[in-house]
Amino acid sequence: MGHTHGHEHGHHHHHEHGHEGADTTLPAAFDTAVPDEALTPEQRSRRSLLRRAGLLGAGLAAGSVLAQGAATPAYASTGGRRKNGYLWLAGDHHIHTQYSSDGKYRVGDQVRQGAAHGLDWMVITDHGSDAHARIGVDKVNPDIREARDTYEDTLVFQGLEWNIPAAEHGTVFVHPGRNEVAVLKQFETDYDGSVKGATDSTPANEALAVAGLTFLSEQVRSRRVKDVLMLANHPARKGLDSPHEIRAWRDATPASHQIAVGFEGAPGHQAGGIEKTYGMGVARGLYDNSPSANSFAGYPPESYRTWGGFDWMTATVGGLWDSLLAEGRPWWITANSDSHQVYTDTAVRGGPDSDFNLNGRHTDPVYGGKIDTTQGDYWPGQYSRTHVGSDGFSYAAVMDGIRAGRIWVDHGGLLSGLDARVAGGGRWATLGGALHVRKGTRVTLTVDLGLAGGANWAGFVPKLARVDVVQGDVTGPVSDRDTLSAPTARVAKSYEVNKSSGTVRLTYDLGAVDRPVYVRLRGTDGNRSAVGLRGAAVDPAGPAVDVLGDADPWKDLWFYSNPVWVLPS
Repeated sequence: MGHTHGHEHGHHHHHEHGHEGADTTLPAAFDTAVPDEALTPEQRSRRSLLRRAGLLGAGLAAGSVLAQGAATPAYASTGGRRKNGYLWLAGDHHIHTQYSSDGKYRVGDQVRQGAAHGLDWMVITDHGSDAHARIGVDKVNPDIREARDTYEDTLVFQGLEWNIPAAEHGTVFVHPGRNEVAVLKQFETDYDGSVKGATDSTPANEALAVAGLTFLSEQVRSRRVKDVLMLANHPARKGLDSPHEIRAWRDATPASHQIAVGFEGAPGHQAGGIEKTYGMGVARGLYDNSPSANSFAGYPPESYRTWGGFDWMTATVGGLWDSLLAEGRPWWITANSDSHQVYTDTAVRGGPDSDFNLNGRHTDPVYGGKIDTTQGDYWPGQYSRTHVGSDGFSYAAVMDGIRAGRIWVDHGGLLSGLDARVAGGGRWATLGGALHVRKGTRVTLTVDLGLAGGANWAGFVPKLARVDVVQGDVTGPVSDRDTLSAPTARVAKSYEVNKSSGTVRLTYDLGAVDRPVYVRLRGTDGNRSAVGLRGAAVDPAGPAVDVLGDADPWKDLWFYSNPVWVLPS
């Protein structure tokens, strides 16, 4: 069935790239051997966050923050590289700066804010454009390198927001190295839909997108750069990313080292839905579009809106994301800020010499003298987070973790930690992985959830009300590559969470497994729910559609995890 998960401990091995850059040194904020007084103000802020969330302590260096309580001798006996789990690093792969025509902030501004808001890794992704390809991709690099030096406990990747030919946008980012600029510049010049005038949904433009991914794969194979990843951004926003295009990106490069690995489960611009008195009064995620001539005709009207802040492709149980997972092939979700102009910030774009096309950048921002409530973005880490299970604190480890799908995402600090494992037959697997067992083996999913350990950036302690286990059958590759539903996926069990602090353990019995299946997790603060789009028998209490002009993101919080497969034979 074309599955690439060969290891029971849920870890993809990429021997040619793998962990040669892995670093077991923890950032100073994580390392309790470093006294508070030896930390910089940013490091102290980060440590304060970790303490508040209950994430600082002797257990952290060993891997998963929850693993100490969760690990059992059965888990430890399976030979996984990390007996107790992974280091879960929070990040954001979609951040704009003054090198985007619609951006404003310096790289250092965004990295400082991201670090202060609890992020460990960030990707600078200015828009692909003529000016960016000619000037910006070169000019932003010294700023990124300076940020790496200044914020040594934060991993800062260089990337760009690719105008995918015939489709929407996507994050493309590379492992740092001497060719990071040259590869991104060549890629943008030759394969960006805007630069090449290839935005229409034509077969030739779709082929150009696949050629671009093939080019990136070749840069890794020839060791020009150590690694590259692509993640599609706001995939359902305009209906441009058709199911067959998503499958084509996924399959464009070898399964042994895939370049396109997922899409945004939740878009940025989450403050866009705050009502007009206090905010933009438009759509959460700026999802307020209608079909165009380039949209995929098979998408229904509801796909152009967010649901509990999440993209319809992810939010619909039994929908497009589940159809990809039912094929048994990895395809992951993320969440990020898409930060351009931040809600309630006081900075404005500098001028009057802000000639973007001439300079490839806007001049530095200046103080605007008032609070700006007309913007729809948050700072990196302020609202959306993508948590990646990493084998250490390094660029390579974060990229490996993303490619392996060890990811869960949340909004508004709904959780402080998550550890999910399926176990059976003396083996276990975690998010993104696959558990291989004999047919008929009894399999159990165990989930340890760290509840919010303190107030979020809106000033309140979020409360997790319910957790859903979504289960579906693995039915293999589809013959119709525009398939966008998975008939067997459904909410298999829901758990009420009657606790407001500490950790919660949930156990779900999959029974004696006789066919390939997958399970994934979703949870909510319980403030807004509705019957799912595929009916109450599939999803009795899913996310409700976000109301245009009245969708306060802090009042409707969700988390989602990537799946784990169980493959009996």
